[in-house]
Amino acid sequence: MTTLTDPPKESFRLSMLINDTRYRSLTFQAIAAVALALAIWYLGNNLIQNLRAAGLNISLNFMSDPAGYDINQRLIEYDSQSSHARAALVGILNTLLVAFLACITATIFGVVAGVLRLSNNWLVSKVMAFYVEIFRNIPVLIWILIIYTIMTAVMPGPREFRGDNATSSMVLDLFAFTNRGIYVPMPFFENGLFGNATLNWVLVLLVACGSWYAARTVNHRATNIQADTGVRPKTLWINLAIWLVPFIALMFIMGLTWEVPALKGFNFKGGIKIGGPLIALWFALSIYTGAFIAENVRAGIQAVSKGQTEAAAALGLRANRVMNLVILPQALRVIIPPLISNYLNITKNTSLAILVGYADITATLGGITLNQTGRAIECVLLMMLFYLSASLLISMVMNIYNSSVKLKER
Repeated sequence: MTTLTDPPKESFRLSMLINDTRYRSLTFQAIAAVALALAIWYLGNNLIQNLRAAGLNISLNFMSDPAGYDINQRLIEYDSQSSHARAALVGILNTLLVAFLACITATIFGVVAGVLRLSNNWLVSKVMAFYVEIFRNIPVLIWILIIYTIMTAVMPGPREFRGDNATSSMVLDLFAFTNRGIYVPMPFFENGLFGNATLNWVLVLLVACGSWYAARTVNHRATNIQADTGVRPKTLWINLAIWLVPFIALMFIMGLTWEVPALKGFNFKGGIKIGGPLIALWFALSIYTGAFIAENVRAGIQAVSKGQTEAAAALGLRANRVMNLVILPQALRVIIPPLISNYLNITKNTSLAILVGYADITATLGGITLNQTGRAIECVLLMMLFYLSASLLISMVMNIYNSSVKLKER
């Protein structure tokens, strides 16, 4: 009588690392990783030896030395006696500011232009096509120069606002548009709950996050009711109350007031100054990148089956509701991946700010600090680290959002 047994397990042999398909890919990956590590070690060791032979050592001690130069556009306190590290931080914040603003406005321009390119109105679609073809086929460097030149040549100087014979005046006595930039009222709190102004704004941000979460909860509940009953409850007044009541109460308690810019001497004082270089860089990056985003939006909309539009129209939905509820949610899976690349390009193109004198990280750490200290390797490595970190962070956030909007497989 015979019995069936499992075949004996084959013992592991070194030849299986090459001949067995189960291990071959891992073997090649391990070899490539070791070769890459050795190459990096060799290049790094060679760099250190050459620097030591030239009497140079990599050190970041210079970052604590006084910078010795001024920065006009800044988000934090800074003067010429601040350290190079402080100057670099100012440049980083300026870079992030213009990148954040340009990403928002470029998205708005791109979505509007992409949707209007598919309009049934011949004139509208051709105007949007003209915008896309003109702006995306001319380098952004040229657009920065054009916009900055127009601002400095067309906008009035501060002295033209002075006296009874002034040729220019402030808009609503609140805003001043000059060739040096735009001056707007600055909010501040007279009766802040904290001694530090930054903490007061953190409290405002927390209130905004709480209002957003509450409004999101209300809308989610309304969506569930609509799915169960077919009727969506009214949420407009509830959302308005969620947003307005906490802010009005907070502003009343903390005593929100506005510092209005006024002409004093040869320039405006008070308020917030949005410098001409910032505006030129911001607007140029927005309209340039918006042309690329418009093509992504157009491609995403055209990727949605026409039957979806016809089915939504057959249900009685209006054109704008069809676009917001049916087409765009499905088109996002096509739009988001190239949109990530556009955001990365905006962040890296901010390095062109030095052309118009905007003090970004390239102008501070990679420009004046590098020239004053002679620490080219350290400054370049720090800039590379910043741009790499910013790009990876943007990619991570957008990939998380992309995963939340992509089609879910069964």
